[in-house]
Amino acid sequence: MNTSLKPVVYQLVVRYFGNTSLVNKSNGTIAENGCGKFNDINKRALQEIKNLGCTHLWLTGCIRQATLTSYPEIGLPADDADIVKGLAGSMYSIRDYYDVCPDYAHEPANRMLEFEKLVKRIHDVALKVIIDFVPNHVARSYDSISHPENNLGISDDQGKFFARDNNFFYLGEPPNQTLKLVHPDHWSPANVTFDGKFAGEDGAGNRTPKATGNNVTSASPPVDAWYEAIKLNYGFNFANGETSYDPIPRTWHDMDHVLEFWQTKKVDGFRCDFAHYVPEEAWKFLLEKARMNNRDPQAYFMAEAYPWEGSGDPITRKLQLIDAGFNAIYHGESYQQLKKIYQGHGSLDDYDKEMNSLSERERGHAVNYIENHDEVRVAAPIKISGFGSYNANYQLLPLQFLYGHGAVMILNGQEVGEPGEGNKGFSQEDGRTSIFDYWCMPEFAKWVNEHVYDGAKLSQEQKQLRKFFADLSALCQNQSIRGSGYWGLRYHNRNSEFPDSSDELYSFARYEPFSSKLVLVVANFSGDRTVTGRIRIPANLASEVHLNQDVEVNVILDEAGSCKKHISKTTRTQLTSIGFVITLKPQTSQVVAIE
Repeated sequence: MNTSLKPVVYQLVVRYFGNTSLVNKSNGTIAENGCGKFNDINKRALQEIKNLGCTHLWLTGCIRQATLTSYPEIGLPADDADIVKGLAGSMYSIRDYYDVCPDYAHEPANRMLEFEKLVKRIHDVALKVIIDFVPNHVARSYDSISHPENNLGISDDQGKFFARDNNFFYLGEPPNQTLKLVHPDHWSPANVTFDGKFAGEDGAGNRTPKATGNNVTSASPPVDAWYEAIKLNYGFNFANGETSYDPIPRTWHDMDHVLEFWQTKKVDGFRCDFAHYVPEEAWKFLLEKARMNNRDPQAYFMAEAYPWEGSGDPITRKLQLIDAGFNAIYHGESYQQLKKIYQGHGSLDDYDKEMNSLSERERGHAVNYIENHDEVRVAAPIKISGFGSYNANYQLLPLQFLYGHGAVMILNGQEVGEPGEGNKGFSQEDGRTSIFDYWCMPEFAKWVNEHVYDGAKLSQEQKQLRKFFADLSALCQNQSIRGSGYWGLRYHNRNSEFPDSSDELYSFARYEPFSSKLVLVVANFSGDRTVTGRIRIPANLASEVHLNQDVEVNVILDEAGSCKKHISKTTRTQLTSIGFVITLKPQTSQVVAIE
């Protein structure tokens, strides 16, 4: 029996979690729009996150990034506007792997101490700490002032596009190329000057054009490229698939040093950005080193990864990341399928096929979600690729959170229906809470309530949504949900199979083999109709679970949260022959326990 907790990861974006300034001016500076601080995340906030049922806290965007905000008093000038997206700068355009963002400190000179105290506060409430590890790319201006002896690119052979011990990929042909960068037409803040050239010097002390973070090999990358970031070299030549791993490439050692540094700060794990762009061999090396006994044998690694066969990337299958040692890997396919269905152009059968395609091993490593910082907010309008209402959580979250025994993820603000409204600046009106701009989450700020974190300003509907999140997160620790068993039931409960079944009801079972218990998740995918239908259990599933002859069927979670609503006392024989009747409101889910 699996006795470990199912990971419930709370994504806390430091830049805006504690920010209660409601100005939200497009392209607003840090002085105008405000910014969250490490110290805002006090013991009350952390206890409330713990009470939400979370086990891990992902502190997003901590590592110092390229930015247009300057701190000359501590020797941190602003970067060149041509290599920064947004006034705040992308949280994933790393300026120094060994530093934290001064924006988040009440005393910027003491920013690392404030971060360390936050880590201690998190551990004091028995939560694990995850931070970002961005292994694929860094800012064009990367230059570590914290550990200059470990700077990147210093000893590179800049005459070669690819060399095993180069940190970067150099664009040497044609000769004497000049780096020319363009920015989106919509982003022209009054206080920012663009000249199309990177006027500063990067960590290698030169202006030599390099490949971008998303593999663009042009000295004039297009505006939709990751033009602000340059790609790191792990001994894999992305241009032709050539590899050179023996002896171990220098970048592997450099990144191991970065991980070790943060482990000394008592960080428990890492969310690894775009992990499929780094070779499996490098990951095996890095994760094995991170889990050495003198470091942290339990170090937790979660991969943001979207591998696909034929991509030419070093990782083309999720099993490669599992084999490398990752605890958790994004399951973006399920999220995308649900979004298509909710927006009216998806198929329940396609979704069912995806959910049944994963092996038991893959399910145990799948990270399921319906929000993260890269995705449009659930409450954002459908016209900008949202779900149209935070009520979608009531239907979709049980499907995602209870699907497997792997991790699930909540983005701060999701639990109160933050809609991602407003033209932020670089991010425009895109339904997200920007990773590029200074911004506040107005609905979430009602829960923050000037750092009391009591939700006193929330509406009753928002309070109910947050309670639903807490009840669902608690249900994640149910024995059947932590068990390894999954059984898709759509094939068995179709109208063509049984006339009293409904094709608008989608269901699956979760269980621990031989436990005599089952948990079923049933969802109504009708947009406007309450649906009643029968759900039957296949006889071979009842046998695998060792279901008793006499059983009780109860709803234990619905749109109101945790409950115990009796459906019937029945028998194993009746469950497999006539099943039980269930009624669901439009676009809602219910969780049913059979034992």
